[in-house]
Amino acid sequence: MEITALDLDFLSLPQTIASYLISGPDGYVLVETGPASTLENLRRRLAERNLSFHDIGHVLVTHIHLDHAGAAGWLAREGATIYVHEVGAPHLIDPSRLLSSASRIYGDRMDELWGETVAAPAENVVPLIDGDVVDAAGLKFTAINTPGHAWHHHTYRLEDIAFTGDAAGIRLAASGLVDLPAPPPEFKLEVWQATIDTLLAQNFNAIYPTHFGRTELVREQLESLRALMDESAEFVRLRMLEGMERDAIVDDYLAWNHERMRAGGLSDLAIEQYNAANPLYMSVDGIMRYWQKKLRD
Repeated sequence: MEITALDLDFLSLPQTIASYLISGPDGYVLVETGPASTLENLRRRLAERNLSFHDIGHVLVTHIHLDHAGAAGWLAREGATIYVHEVGAPHLIDPSRLLSSASRIYGDRMDELWGETVAAPAENVVPLIDGDVVDAAGLKFTAINTPGHAWHHHTYRLEDIAFTGDAAGIRLAASGLVDLPAPPPEFKLEVWQATIDTLLAQNFNAIYPTHFGRTELVREQLESLRALMDESAEFVRLRMLEGMERDAIVDDYLAWNHERMRAGGLSDLAIEQYNAANPLYMSVDGIMRYWQKKLRD
């Protein structure tokens, strides 16, 4: 078995979104497709290894956010079987609601960011639930429910490693800094904290976050994410209690995070990579929505 991180060069930035190519005894598996905007980059990365889309029989996506699964429909139309959380499966078959929601957030940047997202043929989509085992290319992947970032999120265990999507946070290869992607509408603090406990209990030797690359510092990353999650949620909550408007909270949150990144020794390029992988204003929106719902409940 061989695992290769295919750099999709999202927005022409290196090491921001990965698609993982796994070579098994009976063929090839892809974990994450990236967005449709990087489809040609994915095609080139495969061609560099004398492969094409037709060589990819199985695709596992951790969740249906466009940076992870936006190109899934294209791979399905080339014959790949797409495995996805049962809640996300209908939105790959008919992405209209997903795209409508994304359009409200990204507006006229939709095409630049995500490209043309197409529907996957229903017969090529396999919905999964917690504990399901996928037999693909002679390998066995186990789906583990890991909500918090998104309700429809799976981590895939393969032997003693795992593909964690966004459940273990973001840690780009250029840095050891962990970042929190907490977009609306599904960020839930206590649910994600329970997911961290679930991942820690698995005792993985290494994890492969989609943003970006393998790390063997599993406990360090997960505990750093836990601490940042608490700190970020409290940062936003206190400003909401002070009556600050959303845009002012966004300004404070960006300044705080960029100061954190500078203190961590990040270059301008690395900060740009983090901003592309995780637009910080979206985490403010996600955390604010979480607290607003808590107050209503």
